[in-house]
Amino acid sequence: MEQDVRNVTADHSGIAPSEIAVGVIIGRASEYFDFFVYAIASVLVFPAVFFPFEARLEGTLYSFVIFSFAFIARPIGTVAFMAIQRRWGRGVKLTAALFLLGVSTVCIAFLPGYASIGPAAIVLLSVLRFAQGIALGGSWDGLPSLLALSAPEKRRGWYAMIPQLGAPIGFMIAAGLFMFLHASLWSGDFLDWGWRYPFYVAFAINVVALFARLRLVVTNEYEALLDKNELEPVPVRELFKARGGNLFIGAFASLASYALFHLVTVFPLSWITLKSSQPVSDVLLIQIIGAAICIVGVIVSGWVADRFGRRTTLGVLAVAIAVFSGFAPTLLTAGEFGEDAFILVGFALLGLSYGQAAGAVTSNFEAKYRYTGAALTSDFAWLIGAAFAPLVALGLSAHFGLAYLSVYLLSGAACTLVALQVNRSLEIRD
Repeated sequence: MEQDVRNVTADHSGIAPSEIAVGVIIGRASEYFDFFVYAIASVLVFPAVFFPFEARLEGTLYSFVIFSFAFIARPIGTVAFMAIQRRWGRGVKLTAALFLLGVSTVCIAFLPGYASIGPAAIVLLSVLRFAQGIALGGSWDGLPSLLALSAPEKRRGWYAMIPQLGAPIGFMIAAGLFMFLHASLWSGDFLDWGWRYPFYVAFAINVVALFARLRLVVTNEYEALLDKNELEPVPVRELFKARGGNLFIGAFASLASYALFHLVTVFPLSWITLKSSQPVSDVLLIQIIGAAICIVGVIVSGWVADRFGRRTTLGVLAVAIAVFSGFAPTLLTAGEFGEDAFILVGFALLGLSYGQAAGAVTSNFEAKYRYTGAALTSDFAWLIGAAFAPLVALGLSAHFGLAYLSVYLLSGAACTLVALQVNRSLEIRD
């Protein structure tokens, strides 16, 4: 397949930054669509299908435990597939990773529930979720790093925000599909077969995204750009020895954004549905509107970061998130208006902060380490900041009160501010 794509694209005179940007957005949107299809199903479907023996709250918490497995697996996938790339090439690695992602995702659609095969259903769901994480780690193609290195001196914040657009786009598509199915189907049909359809769609989107990304990553022009910028995988042991501190500083520097990520997407859906304070379709609609606001916020973050600096932008937004955390309990107990306000304001802050969460700290890596360093920094940021956010937030809020949601989000903001301060001394290239 790699050679075929090379032959098709051999007559390209070069790859423009706009082409790289399109490839980045397509790739990230497809990955986030897979991600949010599973996340929404973890709230609306899996407690009833895989944990019918538990009350709704406990079933949702168990579902969130399995939800976290992909984030635990991501660094493992990154390391494993980097080794594949060093031996067989980038095209083979990307094809294998997206094939594994597509297969593990579509297999979830065929899984029988607990009522059919008992605990084996939970085991199989866990294995497939872990496989999704391995695949997501392996799907790193280096396009965001290449895009950042191609950015003009005064436009780095703008170029850094482009890959982040994939998250709200992927969420809007996934939430829209679930909203349509949930509103159109009788509850029994939705839980029996309706929820499976988005997983089929995810597989089809992965196929399209694969060819869109291969069109770039296996061309001679792309290879030349990577070689010029030294964007090649390095052994993880070498990276940890040379720049191990940067990995963890980078992960903590974006902690507020990644924690907020799940606290305005997955958590509100679970909290509001458990409390039955709004219909599911209404919550999803508000979240889709919030994702549209998030897109605007991501775009604005590029302009703000170029004007005031990416670290400054992240720091100011961390303070804003800390302030927002103080109002969270009040909003979530103020009826539909308060719940909707929590979602919409949260998405606005998410767009502004998440838009620069990836680019502000990966510049600490020299070109030699940036390819692998950027991938692992993202993996650790997801693991530390987002993997357990729905589980912890829902568990603490349900058992001890929403004040603990504030504490959780506030701690993420504090970690970001501390990490950004430490990051100043590690900076190599802004």
